[in-house]
Amino acid sequence: MIITKTPFRMSFFGGGTDMPDFFMENNGAILSATFNKYCYVTLRHLPRFFNYTSEIVYSRIERVNSTGEIEHPLVRNIMRFLKMHELRINYEADLPARSGLGTSSSFAVGLLNACYALKGKYVDKKRLADEAIYVERTLCNEAGGWQDQIAVSFGGFNRINFSADGYDVAPLILSHDVKNDLNRKLMLFFTGFTRLSSEVQKEGFPNSADKTARLKEMYSLVGEAEKILVSGHSLDDFGRLLDYTWSLKRGISSVVSTNFIDRLYQTGRDAGALGGKLLGAGGGGFLVFYVPEENQGNVLKAMENLLYVPFEFESGGTKTIYYDTEHYDSETRVEDN
Repeated sequence: MIITKTPFRMSFFGGGTDMPDFFMENNGAILSATFNKYCYVTLRHLPRFFNYTSEIVYSRIERVNSTGEIEHPLVRNIMRFLKMHELRINYEADLPARSGLGTSSSFAVGLLNACYALKGKYVDKKRLADEAIYVERTLCNEAGGWQDQIAVSFGGFNRINFSADGYDVAPLILSHDVKNDLNRKLMLFFTGFTRLSSEVQKEGFPNSADKTARLKEMYSLVGEAEKILVSGHSLDDFGRLLDYTWSLKRGISSVVSTNFIDRLYQTGRDAGALGGKLLGAGGGGFLVFYVPEENQGNVLKAMENLLYVPFEFESGGTKTIYYDTEHYDSETRVEDN
């Protein structure tokens, strides 16, 4: 049996510049961090005592006799990609799926990690990220960028740079005090509803020239935010910059935000938040605010109808937390397809 633990991520700056159709021409960058909320994948070979050959447990239970019958696209494509058979897969998570935290990519990375461990193979974090990108974007044909798979594979507080040559991960060198201070001033709230990021990406953008201009400016803010954090001077400027990047992102498309989210955001600002943003592609999920500590009581009261989620940054990325080898006789398995 294998159990993997993969963090979720929050992206602060540069969202959208990790899309290949943008960074292949313009370069892109993301400033993001992983935090201590995780998805867990438990994996083992299914004993041959049942009238089905694989079982997949997530928000529903699938019991099938061939890989082709599996309805979950990530599971189906990863099993085919790695030639895995007769599996029992169990997924659970600390936070809901489709909520702007890279949950789908965390599952993809965690499942790939577990499958390789079940095969008795070590795979480095770059390969896990690359293969998760391939599975989600090519095999599953889901719209979206590359940041999530990279962030949750590597873990930590990073600047991820994108270009026509690929990507590189540059960890931010932050002092312990700066990192803790930022952590204390960020407040995470669940809006109460979710939406697939791929659906938001497919909505289209009415003015492509305006979109490109906004993304270029959002890309430039990554460097500004990095300087603020590395210097450790006046983290409040980080909060104000979040407010500005959110205003740019909202202008990219009408589906990024909603009237309800706009009202929630303004409520948080009126209560004392210096800035914030909706995490993920848009449409729902989690709001993160930067709030000076003296204003946090006011923000909690103003947002009392939303679920507040305390968190701490983490730096481990995906990892195997339980590994117990088992015998699997692949020669006598029932043929799959």
